[in-house]
Amino acid sequence: MNTKDFIHLGVPLGEATRRATDFVAKFILGGGNKTRLEAEVKAIVAHPAAFVEDAMRGEFAKALLNAPPPPRAEPVKYRQWGEGLEHEAVMQMERACLLPVAVAGALMPDAHVGYGLPIGGVLATDNVVIPYAVGVDIACRMKMTVLDLPLRDLERKQDRLTRAIERETRFGVGASFRERREHEVMDADWSVTPVTKQHKDRAWSQLGTSGSGNHFVEFGLFTAHGPIAWGQSKELPAGTYVALLSHSGSRGTGAAVCDHYSKIAFSQFPNLPSELKRLAWLSLDSHAGQEYWAAMELMGRYAAANHACIHEHITENLSATVLLDLENHHNFAWKERHVIGGVERDVYVHRKGATPAGQGLLGVIPGSMASPGFVVSGKGNTDSLHSASHGAGRVMSRKAANEKFNWKDVNRLLRERGVTLISAGLDEVPMAYKNIREVMAAQRDLVTILGQFDPKLVKMAPHGERPED
Repeated sequence: MNTKDFIHLGVPLGEATRRATDFVAKFILGGGNKTRLEAEVKAIVAHPAAFVEDAMRGEFAKALLNAPPPPRAEPVKYRQWGEGLEHEAVMQMERACLLPVAVAGALMPDAHVGYGLPIGGVLATDNVVIPYAVGVDIACRMKMTVLDLPLRDLERKQDRLTRAIERETRFGVGASFRERREHEVMDADWSVTPVTKQHKDRAWSQLGTSGSGNHFVEFGLFTAHGPIAWGQSKELPAGTYVALLSHSGSRGTGAAVCDHYSKIAFSQFPNLPSELKRLAWLSLDSHAGQEYWAAMELMGRYAAANHACIHEHITENLSATVLLDLENHHNFAWKERHVIGGVERDVYVHRKGATPAGQGLLGVIPGSMASPGFVVSGKGNTDSLHSASHGAGRVMSRKAANEKFNWKDVNRLLRERGVTLISAGLDEVPMAYKNIREVMAAQRDLVTILGQFDPKLVKMAPHGERPED
């Protein structure tokens, strides 16, 4: 029997086919009747669980149980927000919705090409988690605190604000603190997986740092269009305030978690089509799947701790008081209950560069270093799986931005918009991003805008740093 025969009998390509070949060889060498081979293979394919303990047939049966189901003939239902999205980003979403484990999807108006799932892609799956649909920078997130500082400090005391940023966080690949920050997250159980245990010390050294790429810490003006209720019975009155906004994730440890478990996922499905390889998944009934989920959850707490340290230390440095405190992930997976095909069920919603936007849920959607960001309240749109964009979204690659723009023109634009740039790469200039107002207009049915943040003093990793976002 050959591969074609196995396919005809319903044996999937890959490991199952190899184990079928081994079984046939053992069967014949053991004196088995060749005329019985087809019936034997059919029986194992039909009920593999019945043969896992069989000495001759067990490995073939186990391979069948672990084999990936074939891609769907048609993609599962998904809806797209925004016009003129990058063709390859749309194709990535289409391919993700062909996965046999996919049950629903959505594509946000800030979408652009990513690894596996596009940035701005939302994918609900059935009892599996996809490391690359969460992203390399696990739990990358936003945090904004409104402070009781005088508005005039944004102009008159820029030096003081700059010193506070540069003293209380660190930028760049591998950035760390010599005198380590303290946070209860470091008292958590980091031995939940071998990867997190191995990288705990590294994570501690990087606690409170911001990294590189599109990560930033900035001061600006926040205008609340009306009262904003937050926390437990707290409320920020309408008005204009000084606010601190940050964007970063789980740093090197999060990247190590993604690298380790994505390789395990790849190895389990060596015969996935090349277009789907980076969408290889881990069953949440498997040991690897449970390990990844535990690591992802820990990285969520760690990323939140990074932001907490940044905001706490800068606020203390300035002897300020917090009037409003908001934050949200946008590279994560959540177990949620949604109506899929008319039936309410538990699914695992991956939001890769997408903001949770459940009914009444507060979030922050930034623009660029010289365009506004917005505090929003989710509308709980079921078609978007309760999601919204995570920002403006890139309109060109980093390489293209570095080749096209120059600091003379960028600095002119920054001056026109009243922005002081402490440091950043040319690949992060405003012109490399979509028009945030157009992005927000395209998702009016997903979020309500509660307030606007206008950047005034911006710090990112210096030019030339390798991006970590």
